[in-house]
Amino acid sequence: MQHIAIKIFAQPGAQLVAGDAIAVFHRWIQKRDFPDLLIDVADYSHMSAGPGVILMGRDAAYSLDSSGDRLGLLHNRRTAVILDDESSLQLAYDVAISVCRRLEAEPEFQGKLKFDDKTFTLTWNDRLLYPNTEESWARLRPTVETFLKQKFGPTCYNLRRNYDLRERLGAEVVA
Repeated sequence: MQHIAIKIFAQPGAQLVAGDAIAVFHRWIQKRDFPDLLIDVADYSHMSAGPGVILMGRDAAYSLDSSGDRLGLLHNRRTAVILDDESSLQLAYDVAISVCRRLEAEPEFQGKLKFDDKTFTLTWNDRLLYPNTEESWARLRPTVETFLKQKFGPTCYNLRRNYDLRERLGAEVVA
């Protein structure tokens, strides 16, 4: 499973303060203690319901994203990983959660930004490999459900697919 994007939603009341996010992301680039090679920061916070502030890495992009009018941490894997599908999904989730926790611990965000690790979206960011069709969903759904059952229990989550054919294949999870 490749090109997985996962957005972990912020808890209600959190707001994007672009200046704080930019300062934190630049500090992470300078410290060089991040698992990915971090390259640059882009500020799109002037766009309402847009990509927010993006931290570009060699292997992934990380952003405080407000698309859909819901603030969250979007982790978008750009490079391929050689793992089975369940492990790829688990890796995407784990990386996103670790970045969320790191952001929450930054002085600029302490007490202001908290992420809900049980509310997120999954998006397959490759329309060629994963067209938004019933066939693609039928192929991916068993892996997604296995992951969710292991993570949250067999009946402790709600999985809702995005059926809008203009959008990429995706699903929202509420556990």
